[in-house]
Amino acid sequence: MKSNFKSGFVSIVGKPNVGKSTFLNQIIGSKIAITSPKPQTTRNRILGIKTTEDYQMVFVDTPGIHKPLHQLGKILDDTAYSAIQGMDAVLFMVDKERSFAEDQIIKLFNAVDSPVYLVINKIDLLKSRAEIDKIIMSYLGAFPFKGFFPISAKEATNTDKLIEALKEDLQIGYPFFDEDQISNQTDFQLMSEIIREKVLYK
Repeated sequence: MKSNFKSGFVSIVGKPNVGKSTFLNQIIGSKIAITSPKPQTTRNRILGIKTTEDYQMVFVDTPGIHKPLHQLGKILDDTAYSAIQGMDAVLFMVDKERSFAEDQIIKLFNAVDSPVYLVINKIDLLKSRAEIDKIIMSYLGAFPFKGFFPISAKEATNTDKLIEALKEDLQIGYPFFDEDQISNQTDFQLMSEIIREKVLYK
């Protein structure tokens, strides 16, 4: 292992269905988090692990933060809140202009010391750069984000640039997981998630 090897944890936070799980699967290069048009599909904190010869980046995929409408929603929110504590970096993923719901999430960032990046996902669905700029402008002044990254998790557009930025936030140190491990989920859990995804898409 290189003497300047870096490692760290990155949390992915955002409202339901902004593409957090799609992003995680794209970065890791394997399906470890289920995706679905239905809200609340991610029920656990899933660790996605990306390891190269230079670094290990451990991603925490959280349930989308939303106003709880029932007990399950409350549990999912609590999980997401706890996932931003003690991170080396936080990705706040959005897919539209800032609203009251996004402001509620932004309030959480005031309680953490980690750098927070604004990630505008699904730019493949936007018609022009002006639409992207309009979304970014709506978040200016809301929080001192370390950077703004328009991406398409589905098409892997600009995801490499985001990873390069995140590498700067990692710490010099040993990897937390074996180099061939891509998730903390067991094979049984992964299979169960894939089956649940197929059910949710029906």
